[in-house]
Amino acid sequence: MTSESSESDAWAKASAEDIAAENARRREQAGQGPGSASEELRRLAEAVTDRIAALRSPAATMAAEAVVTQVKQAIEPIKERHPDVFDHLAQAGSELLAAYRAAVSGHERRWTAGPGSAAGSSSSEHIDLD
Repeated sequence: MTSESSESDAWAKASAEDIAAENARRREQAGQGPGSASEELRRLAEAVTDRIAALRSPAATMAAEAVVTQVKQAIEPIKERHPDVFDHLAQAGSELLAAYRAAVSGHERRWTAGPGSAAGSSSSEHIDLD
């Protein structure tokens, strides 16, 4: 029984390593460096604040700053107590996005190919009997 347990542990470890390598490859391919989820959230908040500030509306800027402050106040305690939570959430989000892309990519090719192309054709063949 211990050999089965060690084999399943080795399989789980190899699978986790493969998944981590695939996630890193996808991030690199998408032009994203490997950053922590909390760092990405901070960058998003800054980008939103910058965009709103570009509107040059004092009311909008104050509202955005208030929202960012509230988000930071809610996130900081979680980040301090459980720093890996954001990394797990980001990894789960990446996996969901990858699953969506895999499910939709074939359909998108057929939709964009048009009705007369090979990618959009069905598996049946028209035979002219005349």
